[in-house]
Amino acid sequence: MLTYIHGARCIGIKAIPVTVEVDIASGIGIHLVGLADLAVKESLLRTVSALQFMGYRIPGKKIVINLAPADIKKKGSGYDVPIAIGIIAASGQEYLPEAGRYVMMGELGLDGSIRKVPGALPIVDAASELGFKGCILPEESAMEAVELGQIPVYGVKGLADVIRIVSGLECNDLLVRRKISADKCRKDGNITDFADIIGQEGAKRGLEIAAAGGHNVIMIGAPGSGKSTLAKALPGILPPMDIREAIQTSKIYSVAGRGNPDGGLIWERPFRAPHLSSSLSAIIGGGSDYILPGEISLAHNGVLFLDEFLEAPKKVTEALRGPLEDRKVIISRLKTKVEYPSSFMLVAATNPCPCGYYGEKDKCTCTPARRQAYLSRLSGPMMDRIDIHLWLHPAEPSKLVSRPQAEPSKAIAERTAAARKIQKERFAAEGIFCNAEMTIRQTGKYCRLDRECQAFLKKMIGSMGFSARACSKILKIARTIADLDGSETISVPHLSEASGYRFLDKRDIFV
Repeated sequence: MLTYIHGARCIGIKAIPVTVEVDIASGIGIHLVGLADLAVKESLLRTVSALQFMGYRIPGKKIVINLAPADIKKKGSGYDVPIAIGIIAASGQEYLPEAGRYVMMGELGLDGSIRKVPGALPIVDAASELGFKGCILPEESAMEAVELGQIPVYGVKGLADVIRIVSGLECNDLLVRRKISADKCRKDGNITDFADIIGQEGAKRGLEIAAAGGHNVIMIGAPGSGKSTLAKALPGILPPMDIREAIQTSKIYSVAGRGNPDGGLIWERPFRAPHLSSSLSAIIGGGSDYILPGEISLAHNGVLFLDEFLEAPKKVTEALRGPLEDRKVIISRLKTKVEYPSSFMLVAATNPCPCGYYGEKDKCTCTPARRQAYLSRLSGPMMDRIDIHLWLHPAEPSKLVSRPQAEPSKAIAERTAAARKIQKERFAAEGIFCNAEMTIRQTGKYCRLDRECQAFLKKMIGSMGFSARACSKILKIARTIADLDGSETISVPHLSEASGYRFLDKRDIFV
């Protein structure tokens, strides 16, 4: 008897259907075909042991299991459950009339229990688009889809639960339900408040603009000037994600096997801070058998903080060029190609020179040549892709003692949220979320300048030697500053402040 059971295979953050065909005919042996990797081939042993443990028999005939389509490699242990259900149905040991109407995945234990598998969100999304009745997933994996609400999702603990569902019995007790707090966007209590950071008002303003428009930032300053502290305080002023952003980010974490442990979508913007020694694959993504998302994709719709930026391997920093421009990363291997979204805010921090004290009176011991060589680690194309340049000096001793009152993160967060709301409405039909994501066409459409602004910008380009990309960045930053001011048009003060954040374009500042 030929039986069809449906599973799925994740490629990037998209899932494609995989049909598990099981046929039992005269002969002997169990044969698994369909370009399966070692983990899938080993599933036969797990499946046979689990079925026997639960009292089912393995027919003494030839069992052929085909994973279609046969030209796409099947990876992972998630095909255990559809293979087991296929054998039970094909051998006639149970009547399972609903087996072909669900997408099911899960790894079997030898006792028939079902363990977590990655990629629950893309699988549920694909099942909904393809018109399946529902999804059957391990309980922990199914909880990731509790907020999608597209089709019924069943969370099962063992193979017996799966059999109940596909037998057509009432199984409302297995439906995943919302068990998470209504406060979706609660902030981590350990995040530093801007009010606790002494001084650095100029840097705080720059980070506020960056948070409001999703712009990339580099902070340059002496050791102890507060670069890392400011970066780690940034999540406290970021606006919450909307439903589209939350789904995108949650899909990436689901594929990586890092879904929300509390169930539901991930609502807080990611903040990733990998060490400078991280490999290229760890940052960009990769792997031989299963291509996993890297730090730039895990930071999607959030922040990627790279401390000691100029000390990181050059091949790693230069590899960020494409993702910063395209807002996605494509990882190619000999037999496969995977695309992950990677629209993130890059926040880089570095010292200005090898000794770290250039610009701090006479403390620097570096020659102009050493300073220039150190800065040259930041290539022109990479520098062009960083919107806002901030120079930090250590706080004044008098402020360290008096500790003047500073504006709290909550007040700044309200302004950034208001600016993002304006951008959300502006780009509702464009498929983007913030000013930093604007294309050339969109920049021309939404960053129009009057004659006075055009004359000012032309003068700045002539005196500073801005590149075309730097000019585009200035327009985007000015648009964000105007949004923070609640202005519909860009004015000269907005352009003036925006161009002031591009001092690295003048290379002789370190000489």
